[in-house]
Amino acid sequence: MEKIRLGISSCLLGESVRYDGGHKLDRYLTDLLGRFVEYVPVCPEVEIGLPVPRESMHLEGDTAAPRLVTSKTHQDLTDRMTGWAKKRVRELEKEGLCGFIFKSNSPSSGMQRIRVYDKNGVPRKIGTGLFARAFMEHFPLLPVEDEGRLNDLSIRENFIERIFVHSRWQDMARQGLTLGGLVDFHTRHKLLIMAHSPRHYTRMGKLVAGGKSIEESVLFEQYQTSLAEALRLKATPGKNANVLQHLAGYFKKDLSSDEKQELADLIKDYHDGHVPLIVPITLVNHYVRKYGQHYLEMQYYLNPHPLELKLRNHA
Repeated sequence: MEKIRLGISSCLLGESVRYDGGHKLDRYLTDLLGRFVEYVPVCPEVEIGLPVPRESMHLEGDTAAPRLVTSKTHQDLTDRMTGWAKKRVRELEKEGLCGFIFKSNSPSSGMQRIRVYDKNGVPRKIGTGLFARAFMEHFPLLPVEDEGRLNDLSIRENFIERIFVHSRWQDMARQGLTLGGLVDFHTRHKLLIMAHSPRHYTRMGKLVAGGKSIEESVLFEQYQTSLAEALRLKATPGKNANVLQHLAGYFKKDLSSDEKQELADLIKDYHDGHVPLIVPITLVNHYVRKYGQHYLEMQYYLNPHPLELKLRNHA
């Protein structure tokens, strides 16, 4: 499998680029996720020419447009950082990124809840790092997260699922966007989309069904935007249970009464938080292989990412 290209704050890879000369190596990102992705590291401070170590910085002033200022000498680096960021995001267009992992709490790279100090020196956690803001505005459909939030297993699962979907979208786009390709992509991702947002599932189905009457560029733009919106919503136990019950319907002529009851019990146990999602999914995958359900074999919902990542193993 070709590795997914993912942007990342350099310090998370163990590079000693932080203001104090240290790093913030994240072993999950390097040792486990790193087996499936190729990282493109970015350190805004170093890339604008600041030394290591260096004076710390913070955001201050207007929360809508804060200034980036050094903490002791009060040197204003805002224009230097924003000018570089505009250029850097254009360069990153060439990298084929499927997402970005930012360093939390960073005045340059933090994606949310960054301290912004008012005129009295009182901080409010309402800011966004200057580079992170430029990146998200330039790539509004790319999955982004910070490494702190990825410690939440449900957020981690959602983010990684999204980067794999985006990678498959890029693969399709490289072959040339066609209505037939979009129909195939949507067909394979139907249940995955349903697990995140039944509302988007219905809307996107109608969009694809009427694809011949829509200008292709508009069709693909609307679909990709809806796809990104849908996948930002978490696949909750309730929504997953609904999809699992939908899957069970494909085997109503194949399973014995006991097997149907066993699957129903596992779906309920998952919904109630007693077993992880991987338990009913494993049984469904067994039935898919046993009874040759070719339509379900192509559903990415059943295998959205490598099992080694263990993203569905938490209750």
